[in-house]
Amino acid sequence: MKRSGKPSRPSEPHGDPVVGRISKLLVGQGYGFIALRGGREVYFHRSDVREGTAFNDLRVGDPVVCELFEDAVSGARALRVAPNRKRRS
Repeated sequence: MKRSGKPSRPSEPHGDPVVGRISKLLVGQGYGFIALRGGREVYFHRSDVREGTAFNDLRVGDPVVCELFEDAVSGARALRVAPNRKRRS
């Protein structure tokens, strides 16, 4: 039996883009929570921070953008977290 091409890798999870603010950070444990509009809080891990952003540079109250991933088993999680540098006019 002949295989075609490279073996397939599982795709990385993606979510809907959202904005929020860092509401809690547990730097020593490597995770935190983001408060979304409407009062909902979602978990994120230091590994969920977008490349080029340092987890230790995030502060409570910082505005961020991320992808909201809804997992039926473990609940909502923020992926690809990054500072929201968009200026308001």
